[in-house]
Amino acid sequence: MEFAIETANLTKKYGSLVAVNNLDLSVKTGTIHGFLGPNGAGKTTTIKMLIGLLKPDGGSVKILGNRLGWDKPDLRSKVGYMPELPKLPKHLKGTELLDLYGRMYGMSKDEREKQVPTLLDLVGLKGRETDLIGKYSKGMQQRLGLAQALLNEPKLVILDEPSLGLDPIGMVEVRDMIKELSSEGITIFLSSHLLHEVEQVCTHVTIINKGVAMVSGTIKQIATRLKGSLAIEVEVDKLSETVIENVRKLPVVKDVNRDGKKLLIDLKTRDDARSEVSQAIAAAGGIVISISLRGESLEDIFLNLLDKDKEGRA
Repeated sequence: MEFAIETANLTKKYGSLVAVNNLDLSVKTGTIHGFLGPNGAGKTTTIKMLIGLLKPDGGSVKILGNRLGWDKPDLRSKVGYMPELPKLPKHLKGTELLDLYGRMYGMSKDEREKQVPTLLDLVGLKGRETDLIGKYSKGMQQRLGLAQALLNEPKLVILDEPSLGLDPIGMVEVRDMIKELSSEGITIFLSSHLLHEVEQVCTHVTIINKGVAMVSGTIKQIATRLKGSLAIEVEVDKLSETVIENVRKLPVVKDVNRDGKKLLIDLKTRDDARSEVSQAIAAAGGIVISISLRGESLEDIFLNLLDKDKEGRA
């Protein structure tokens, strides 16, 4: 099975609003696939159709190689899902909630007794498992929601904003958990607005806007497809016109702009030219204090793509 998720012309409308517009989405088995877009892009609506909570107005959905349908509970049970800010019953304890979900999945008592404590330990709730959920912080409830998504040992896990409400340490722990799950052969489909977190963990990315898929692939493939050149920002001590001219003469340099002790250097390529720039500065008597590459991050790609979309719709 090559794809864990496949959609063709997937469409959802709310009156005159087209929330998802003929979306073609392919998520390869065994990958960690990021699903990105600005607020209102159609991410959560898409996810709800993928798990059967919303019925599409058009198109089709395949999950784990099988067409999704309301009459296929066995297929849906192979998918773990954590919604954005999961609303959990506050009168239950952490263990009670997972045990209840385990019964709904048809897990035996022995399976539940083995799986529940293991998952609570995995998500960092060991020692708080008998506390009422109403006493949990938002971050703790998020962790419990993640444990619930993993309860039935799913082949595909769909996570909607899994790092929401977590502190920096919690974000790192969730990131490590996602990588560990992927190493065990589980496909992860991850929606998030935290671009840095996505860049740290995802192998593939799809970016949508206004319900339309704009681009999909690895981050490197997307960057190459956009054909945007890189830029270098460098702070230079003993910055002189001689230094600037020496940098400007480099074959890879398109333009150079000065801002105090800083140079913003536009390149003609997407190759990393920091070494060549540093050597040119040093040869002209300048001293590099700091140097960084712009245009290679997921955030740069994301913003560049949205800007191009705005220009195309103007």
